[in-house]
Amino acid sequence: MISKETLFALSLFPYLGFLWFIGRSQQMPRLALYGFYGTLVFVAITIPAGIYAQLHYGKSLANVDWLHGSAEVFLTLSNILIVLGFRQAVIQRKAISHQQTLQGYNPSLPQQDLSNKN
Repeated sequence: MISKETLFALSLFPYLGFLWFIGRSQQMPRLALYGFYGTLVFVAITIPAGIYAQLHYGKSLANVDWLHGSAEVFLTLSNILIVLGFRQAVIQRKAISHQQTLQGYNPSLPQQDLSNKN
């Protein structure tokens, strides 16, 4: 059976692929992208914190409250950036949609050519 440490290390590769694809996408909100990259910071902090907890306290990271909470701050900040990024994108999208509605634009209806070609 595969150890949890090996599984954790292997799980980074699909996540790095995910980051590569969303980084190239022109549709990902920039703030959300920073949040997804911040998750890597969380991982980078958690690994040495877990090693320190094991060596210094003889316990897993989850059982050393102050250290675990300190590491989790980075995950919380990453999640906040992701939520704020998508919130900002939704607000912008609604504003564009509202503006188009005010101008009489409806992308679901066929558009009439109103130009006078006579």
